[in-house]
Amino acid sequence: MNATRSAAKETVALDKRPVMLASRNVWKVYGRGAEEVMAAAGGKPSAADLNAASLIGAVRDASVEVKEGEIFIIMGLSGSGKSTLLRCMARLIEPTAGEVMFEGRNLLRLTERELIEIRRHRMGMVFQHFALLPHLTVLENVAFPLSVQGKPRAEQRKRAQEMVDLVGLKGRENYYPRELSGGQQQRVGIARSLAVEPQIWFLDEPFSALDPLIRREMQQELMRLQSVLHKTIVFITHDFDEAIRLADRIAIMKDGEIIQIGTPEDLVTKPATDYVAEFTRDVQRSKVLSARTLMSPLGGDSAAARKVAATAKIASFAADIVADGRPFAVTDEGGIVIGQVTPAAVVSLLAGREGSA
Repeated sequence: MNATRSAAKETVALDKRPVMLASRNVWKVYGRGAEEVMAAAGGKPSAADLNAASLIGAVRDASVEVKEGEIFIIMGLSGSGKSTLLRCMARLIEPTAGEVMFEGRNLLRLTERELIEIRRHRMGMVFQHFALLPHLTVLENVAFPLSVQGKPRAEQRKRAQEMVDLVGLKGRENYYPRELSGGQQQRVGIARSLAVEPQIWFLDEPFSALDPLIRREMQQELMRLQSVLHKTIVFITHDFDEAIRLADRIAIMKDGEIIQIGTPEDLVTKPATDYVAEFTRDVQRSKVLSARTLMSPLGGDSAAARKVAATAKIASFAADIVADGRPFAVTDEGGIVIGQVTPAAVVSLLAGREGSA
């Protein structure tokens, strides 16, 4: 996480931001007679009820709240229901039951015309497959959703050029998709989705088709864009390393259910189930744990120690504190010293012996 985003997060606490999007007890059940089985079970059928009726509970009683300006990541293994939940929240597919609230309006009660209007003007979507129009240039692809909106041609080109510049493709406006690398094509997809100035941005495994180096580059690009645009983002991934780099909060799904929601640090330090613990077992903890989590009470020489923010990840200063050999003072958002991190504690964490120092 870059310094700009860290500062922004400290300025406005996440729990104080308004909720932009929420799913409330959302179900998506596939199979004949799903509504009848749901009704017979009082709206909450068990896995046994669904199996007995030969139904598939792709999403089961899922409730989440996504705050304004948050990167909210939904993750899980293949078949866990994460992409289905995203599509329910965007109303690309119809939930079997529940509510989806967007800026205080229930999307499931909107007319088709109202929903189209919201999708055209308030939502942006980027998927794993770039879906660029091969006969259109970069600029024309980015301008396409604006043409659908009926914007004047000059306005389309101006806005499209701004987005092309924003994602670092200036000079390639007249290229066709076949003339671009995979990462460049994905940048076009991102620029196209941003052209309509969406209030909420749905990203469904947007980088999973890219090779590791380009994928990391695109993750960095997303963080850069977020530091500028402050979008509300719902992001799907199965890669926990990707999630901890990007997320404000993460929801972990299994068999259609949400198992736990929390910050990356919460999931690693306070897993709610054995499944979550196993899911996060191989995470490099120094990239997730903050100075606040590892700090101890102030020692006698804390006044002379270098200072680090309580939110700073251990990995960001581990080499420095080990080389210095002295404790670092930990400060809160107001710059007040609230504790210290010792070199021994950091070394223990890096060695996989957290808590022994």
